[in-house]
Amino acid sequence: MIAPLATLAFLATLWLLVVVGAAILEASGARIVAALKGQPSVAQPQSAFAARVRVRAAMRQPMRARPRLRAAA
Repeated sequence: MIAPLATLAFLATLWLLVVVGAAILEASGARIVAALKGQPSVAQPQSAFAARVRVRAAMRQPMRARPRLRAAA
């Protein structure tokens, strides 16, 4: 009696996984295909002019280690 119930539970779980997987592929299938082809998933709008913005990183002085001797406790 346990074997048919276990089989039924297994098949129900398998069916649920297939349904959830199909829903996920339906929602993001186009993005997956575009990624496999090496193309961007969403077409980026092209502006009338291309502008490059450069931001200079702040130049910091390198830190030097200053060893200090301590008395042994």
